[in-house]
Amino acid sequence: MNKVPSYRERIVQISNANKSFIILALDLEARYQNLKYIEKMIRNLYPFLCAIKINFHLLLPFNKRNIENMNKIIHSYGLLSIADIKLNDVTSTNQITLTYLHLMGFDSVIINPIIGGKELSTLVRLAHKFGMGVISLAYMSHENVTEGYGLDVVLRKSNENKILPLFEIFLQYAKKSNVDGIVVGATHLRILKHISTLSNIPIYSPGVGTQGGNPKLAINSGSSYLIIGRSILDSKNRRKTLSRLLDLKES
Repeated sequence: MNKVPSYRERIVQISNANKSFIILALDLEARYQNLKYIEKMIRNLYPFLCAIKINFHLLLPFNKRNIENMNKIIHSYGLLSIADIKLNDVTSTNQITLTYLHLMGFDSVIINPIIGGKELSTLVRLAHKFGMGVISLAYMSHENVTEGYGLDVVLRKSNENKILPLFEIFLQYAKKSNVDGIVVGATHLRILKHISTLSNIPIYSPGVGTQGGNPKLAINSGSSYLIIGRSILDSKNRRKTLSRLLDLKES
């Protein structure tokens, strides 16, 4: 029996086949949040993508059947779907949520590692059992990120205190838990480059374009995949915008 590829292997295969490192963030305005519009967009853009990221505000207006159908549409064009809900709760809630996401057809989920290393490992094991991937936050793209992920934390072991930034602790959790990716904003290149030297976990970088992140600099600093929404969605010619973004890696 042939082994089923893992989520991490599948996204690499699709990225290589489509020659794309771009994940489209479906951060659509309310008037466009319907399956016909979504299918038309994906049909037009899928050759330039490797995955679709679906945020909370797109999921909330939909019922279970609509979400299942949206994932079927994504899969029908050979792409993967990522549930961006930044999952962060107690064990039972995390497991039930992950089970529902699996049943609705998602390929992976973004989680918040503030749940701790042990809980993260438990969640990753369940996700891998389902054939899903887990992408863990490390350093987000917003401008006030230092107020959370950049905080210095005192680790007390025996009689010795060690100070580490919170994002490095989250990175340790990610390594030990065998996550499939980490989120590091393209807007913070120094941190992005630093994290890329500490780990070989694939880096998913939001913040390109509208938030000020430079796609070429992000790729050169260690990003594996760029998560891009408004810069593509608000473009007059989306295919042309995507094509230009993909050309950056070759230039």
